Amino acid sequence: MNISSLGEEGLNKLSKMLDNSSCGWRQLANAATEHPQFRCSETELTSCSIQVLDAAGSPARTFLAWLADRGCSTDFLQHYLRKMDHQEALQFLTTAVSEQIKITVQPQSQQAPLGSRVVLTCSATGPSGFSYQWFKGKEEILHETGSLPELVLCPLGPAHQGHYICRISYGENWIFSTWARIRLLHSAGSSPGCSSMFPVSGLRISQQPSSQAASEGDVLVLKCRAEANPPPQYEWYHNKMPMSQQKACSLRIPCVTTEHRGEYRCKVFNLYHEAWSDTATVTIGPSSVTDASWVEVDRGFAESQEVQRSTTRSGVNPVQQMACPPPAAKNFSATDKVALLIGNMHYHYHQQLSAPISDVHELTNLLRQMDFKVVSLLDLNCQEMNSAVSEFLLLLDKGVYGLLYFAGHGYENYGNSFMVPIDAPASYTSKHCLCVQNILTRMQEKKTGLNVFLLDMCRKRNPNDGLIVQPGTLKVTANIVFGYATCVDAEAYEVKREDVSNGIFISFLKRHVCEDEKVTVMLDKVAEDMGRCAITRGRQALELRSNLSERRSLTDRIQPMDSSASDSARNLQWAIAHVLPESRSLNFDCGVKVQLGFAAEFSNIMVIYTRILEKPAEIDSCSAQLTDFPQEVDIDLKKSNQETLFEAGCLLLIKEELPSLEEHSLYTRIRSLQRLKRDLTFTVCLHYTYSNMDEEVVERLPVTVGKPLVSKLNLHESRTSSSCSAILGPSLDSFNYPESSSFASIDSPSNTWPHYGDTGSAVSQSDSLTFSRGANLPEESDSPGELGSRQPLTASKSLPHSQVNEINYKFSDMYNLHSL
Repeated sequence: MNISSLGEEGLNKLSKMLDNSSCGWRQLANAATEHPQFRCSETELTSCSIQVLDAAGSPARTFLAWLADRGCSTDFLQHYLRKMDHQEALQFLTTAVSEQIKITVQPQSQQAPLGSRVVLTCSATGPSGFSYQWFKGKEEILHETGSLPELVLCPLGPAHQGHYICRISYGENWIFSTWARIRLLHSAGSSPGCSSMFPVSGLRISQQPSSQAASEGDVLVLKCRAEANPPPQYEWYHNKMPMSQQKACSLRIPCVTTEHRGEYRCKVFNLYHEAWSDTATVTIGPSSVTDASWVEVDRGFAESQEVQRSTTRSGVNPVQQMACPPPAAKNFSATDKVALLIGNMHYHYHQQLSAPISDVHELTNLLRQMDFKVVSLLDLNCQEMNSAVSEFLLLLDKGVYGLLYFAGHGYENYGNSFMVPIDAPASYTSKHCLCVQNILTRMQEKKTGLNVFLLDMCRKRNPNDGLIVQPGTLKVTANIVFGYATCVDAEAYEVKREDVSNGIFISFLKRHVCEDEKVTVMLDKVAEDMGRCAITRGRQALELRSNLSERRSLTDRIQPMDSSASDSARNLQWAIAHVLPESRSLNFDCGVKVQLGFAAEFSNIMVIYTRILEKPAEIDSCSAQLTDFPQEVDIDLKKSNQETLFEAGCLLLIKEELPSLEEHSLYTRIRSLQRLKRDLTFTVCLHYTYSNMDEEVVERLPVTVGKPLVSKLNLHESRTSSSCSAILGPSLDSFNYPESSSFASIDSPSNTWPHYGDTGSAVSQSDSLTFSRGANLPEESDSPGELGSRQPLTASKSLPHSQVNEINYKFSDMYNLHSL
């Protein structure tokens, strides 16, 4: 078992025990040198050591990741820790490995007559390669079944009476089952001998479970009945695994999903006999209408009525009707196109992700090419995601195309998909997450023209969440498309590189998303490309669910409704979240003139840069640095005031060929603008030296730039009096959306078109209501006339479409977007 199976939480705890100089990771590295595979070079040791320079860095965690990549098992690690005599780490590792072995079937006490056949069963799950060992009392059972999951006692005799226990071992770790007692039942009718089958006369199955085909969301009922004396007991099995909660003759699953498909059998037993039912195969798939007529049945109460309805025209034979040619293709249009893109990377209690930043950036640029109004946000907590979805819904209206993309951790239970915020606890449930189906219900209320969900997340089941969420009733609109990055009960992956990582889904989606094809046809092409790629085959496959009946495409042109009021309001609402502060010139007492500029990387991430425009001849050198930012925003102080965008931590803004005036620019990247509760204020510190002096002089100038970009929306504030799980929980009925919000309110002074205090910049409402296609593109904010022609600061640094299949991926480079 590779040490990576300990999980992120386990490895982090182990790292804390090894981050010390006396008995830590360096001593572990020395002990591991006895095995050539784990021998470290000086360069590798140095790369681990320098992690101490990072506030969140851990040399031991880096070294353990290095061992995991080279296939280090928990047995090897235990051996090395024992050699170091690190008792604390050894005890933790032993316990962690033991906890991964779970006994699923415990041996049961039994009574049986002399000469009969008794089987004790113990089954466990966990790392491959564990072994079974049976004991009677303190004595190990050495015959052939003593090392198997099933211990067979046949023919049963007086010597077999007693207590039995099973030990499951993995390396130096083990776990014991419960005790089971075998008692001999003295019966006049008992006869010696061991039969390979139980006699039918004592236990007879009268009703066998039957195979069924069901659709997702249906109720599944399987029945098995038997006649026996003493009365029989029942135990159901799904794909040969016991279903611990199903102990009745009737198995009932109220809301089936594809994870319930497979083979079902029922074990019927009493004190004397045991029998197995026939195998019932259950298939789960989407419902379909194949007949020329159908029956509508109200599934509410028993007194429901059946209504026979015909799908054929009066007097027309059904076959002739189906043979009629379809009408000519229609050119569809949208009244507007709006997209919300969320990428969560820096989780508080779960594995960190790398790809969402580049995935959201690339999809943002592609959607803007198709005239979508895009709000792109990174690293949102529960409240912020809830508020962002509320604002997104306010942008929707009749005929609008709405698209929601999410990249991050997620899971799927009972057909409902859940997006996980960055502040979700370690054992999160649906109340901590956002239910996608609930969002769809709200989108339908807006009478949208097209609803597209692109979910780049895992779809494994969450064992911590047993609640079956019942979303609001969906309308039959025939305009819904779900594009899942992976199939049910599977995981999604990202390819990690040194510069920019990409999710597998986006790597293929970006080839086709701008094609003038029906959305489902476009996604089918993506699925075909993923299927042809060797690295994804058998690991990740796109799943498409849709009821889209019309040929609607993401490239459809925008045709506003006759009344342009709602369209103008949407333009204004969207633009408020994308207004940058105006660039300005700062004049210092020493005569230095500094320019302050702004650029948007995402809707909640901004880059501020400083440039020296003028300086007196007597000043030898000078630089303008930013400091004293509010605590609400997130700034990496180690990467602030850097000479290049890359050094500032901005991988997606590439410094192109710029005028010589920009050679001394300093860049600072500000994240989490959505948490800003008041105007953004900071200090510009001018450091300079005179040519005839050695000492540095510092001048400070406070600056206020208002609330830039998405901070105007106040996403940190609740949109309802209930908790932030209003969109998440069992129903959306309790979620009270306001008539207008900070996105749409233009009467309140704090939410009008931005006035930035002393910036002196303002935009009139009349000017703001007209936007061209270029308004969708975030641009650098410069002072007119200071620098002449402006140079764009944004450029995609993604993998070119033509190179996706040319790279020889290694599966070790694929990081799981893990959800649990």
